[in-house]
Amino acid sequence: MNTHVPDRTSVKTLLDAEGLERTISRIAHEIIERNDDLGRVALVGIHTRGVPIAERLAALIEERSGEEVELGAVDITHHRDDTVPGGEQPVVHATSLDFELRGLTVVLVDDVLYTGRTIRAAIETLFERGRPARVQLAVLVDRGHRELPIRPDYVGKNLPTARSERIQVELAETDGTDRILLVGAPEEGSS
Repeated sequence: MNTHVPDRTSVKTLLDAEGLERTISRIAHEIIERNDDLGRVALVGIHTRGVPIAERLAALIEERSGEEVELGAVDITHHRDDTVPGGEQPVVHATSLDFELRGLTVVLVDDVLYTGRTIRAAIETLFERGRPARVQLAVLVDRGHRELPIRPDYVGKNLPTARSERIQVELAETDGTDRILLVGAPEEGSS
């Protein structure tokens, strides 16, 4: 007889596809407003979900301003400080920065800002490739719990969470759907 109790982790939809689209649209508008020379702006997505978000932002910026911004992607795997030697090896993606960083405003784009360690690693990756004039940060969700003094310039949603909770961003490009979920800790009595 199977006595396994199913996992009763609570899942709540925080943003549906329409809400996510509005949020990305607002961030694109803010980037246009705060950067006078969009020809000197590059959007750099952090793998995995930051890349399609950066692509969406770039398309919206071009559509609304007529200016094409540079678009790149960074993989932070080699700068992570949370990998364990001999542990499961993370998947390495390509870093693609096919433009000169010097003199540009680079907007790093990620899905969720949590401790700040991913952003620190992304900045290190950028500076290995060149010296931008300035670096800004755009995130869909800021969930709090910072361990490093990092603050986003553009935030889709501030969603304070408990450490036991998790924000799960799903995008059509990577997950087949657009939504943001709050995944809670397993309920009492579940395995």
